[in-house]
Parts: sequence; structure tokens; C-alpha cells
Amino acid sequence: MIISRTPFRVSLAGGGSDIAEYYRHRTGRVVSMAINRYMYVTVNRRFDDQIRVSYTRTEIVDCVDDLQHDLIREALRLTGTSGGVEITTIADLPAGIGLGSSSSLTVGVLNALYAFKGEQRSPAELASAACRIEIDILRRPIGKQDQYIAAFGGLQDIRFYGDGSVAVHPVWCPQPRRETLLQRLLLFYTGMHRDTASVLGEVRSKLEAGEGRAQIDSLVELADEVGNALVNGRVNTIGQILGRSWCLKKRMGSGVSNGRLDELYARALAAGADGGKVSGAGGGGCLLLFAKPSARARVRNAMRDSGLREVPVGFEIEGSRIIHYSEC
Repeated sequence: MIISRTPFRVSLAGGGSDIAEYYRHRTGRVVSMAINRYMYVTVNRRFDDQIRVSYTRTEIVDCVDDLQHDLIREALRLTGTSGGVEITTIADLPAGIGLGSSSSLTVGVLNALYAFKGEQRSPAELASAACRIEIDILRRPIGKQDQYIAAFGGLQDIRFYGDGSVAVHPVWCPQPRRETLLQRLLLFYTGMHRDTASVLGEVRSKLEAGEGRAQIDSLVELADEVGNALVNGRVNTIGQILGRSWCLKKRMGSGVSNGRLDELYARALAAGADGGKVSGAGGGGCLLLFAKPSARARVRNAMRDSGLREVPVGFEIEGSRIIHYSEC
């Protein structure tokens, strides 16, 4: 049996610049952090030649083409796994809440399937293969940041170039400074699921029409500011940067925010938060807030009184890894 563990993520700045319609023209840049919430994938050999896949439902099929779970189906194809296998996925958090769960699943399935075949792939190879599945094969209107932070883990400054290449640079941030950042970040699930394809589809359409590029230019500049703040010890400035990022992001598409999200964000600021943003494409999911220790309890109480569930945030230094391997 093989078990892979792949982290979810919180994107701090630069989201949107990892979309091809942007980085084909100008270098994209995202600062993102892996968190200690995970996607687990188990792969085991079956006694027969069928394929069994268990997630929110269970599929048992005779051939890969019959699988309805598109990410797992394409991972099986890409790794050359044709049958005689059981795959199970278990997540710490629900899908569709803006923490990169789909890409964590894709990276984790690929990692486990390669291990099942007795092969090992580097983080860069896993991320590239996951991008191929999600973007090139399945044509999902998403960017590349989630696949790379899931594969690499840690706190990363990720660059996206016009030729399609990606460079991952660790943000030099000593542990005490990371702890300071974590002591100021609060993450809450809003209870709203969003249609990522719809939100990002509008952003892509605008970029293709030559609109919205200036806003993403500014988001890239904010990614640079976040990176410098972490490296130079100016952690307390990050809340305001997150707030500026959210203001820019809301201008990128009509589905990025809504009345409920605006209301929640206003309540957080009134309670003492320095700033924040909706994690992921927007439209729902999780609200990431930055609050100094003196305001942390007030912000937490305001969000709980608004019906939000807190998601404790911890730092994960590792990316996707095999945590159990036994001969199949």
C-alpha cells in the first residue's frame, strides 16, 4: 500500500498572474504558503484487474476510460496505470473553499501512482504533470500556483514565465518570523462554495481582450512587497498589503466578491483586523485575515458571531510526500 500526503495552501499575494493569458505577456509572481491541512491518497493493488476509486462516491470500472473522476482518470493515463488498482482520497477540509484542494489531489494522486509503479518524481515533475492534467488536458481555466506549492511545500516565491517555465524560490524567512506571521493570520470558512471556473473564466476573458492587465501588474508588485516584508522582518505590514490585494482583486471580475463577503470583511476590519483577502479565486471559500495579537480575540469573536468556522493555520515545510510504502 502507498499513502501520499499533500498540503493545501494559502496564497498571500500575486494570484491571477499565474494564468497563461497574463504570463505569456509579462512574468507572473505569486507568494504562497503550504499549510498543515492535507489531502491523503492511498493506492493499493487489487486482487483482480478492475479499478476501484473511492472519494465522495465509489466507482468500480473495468478500464480507465470509464472513470468519471476526471483528475484520477487522467493521472492513471499519464502514469500508464491501466488496472488492478484501488485508489482512495481523504481530505482534512472540503473541496471548493479556496485552498487549492483540487491541485493537491492531482499532485498527491500522481505521487502515489508513481510510487506504486516503483518510480519517483521530483516536485517540479509532479507539479508540471499536474498542470498538464488540469490545464492542458481537462482545460480548466486555472493557473499554475496551486500545483507548485502543493508539490514543493514551504513558503515560496513562484515565478511564471512566457515560455511556460516556472521557477520556485524559497522565501528566506527564519522560524521566529514565520511564527510571527502565523500568530497574525486567521483563516475562516465562509460557508460559501464558489464556481472557480466561472470566476476565473471571466478574468481570462478580460485578459484575452486586453483588459485587467494593469490590476494584475499591481498584484505582482504586491507579491514583491510581501516577499520583501518577510525577508526584511516587516511582518506587520503584510495585513495592509493583503487588504490592497483584495481591493485590486475585486476589480478583476464581477464574481470575485459579493455582498456577504464585503459585509464579513467590513466586520473584520471594524473588529481590528489590519486587512485580509478571500483565498483562492474569490466568490466564497475562506477569508484570510491579518490581525495583531491585541486584536486577534476581537476579530475571532466577530467572525464566529457571523457564523464562520475557523480553520487553524500552521506552516508545512514539506510538499507532497510518500508517508507510507509497503510492497503491493
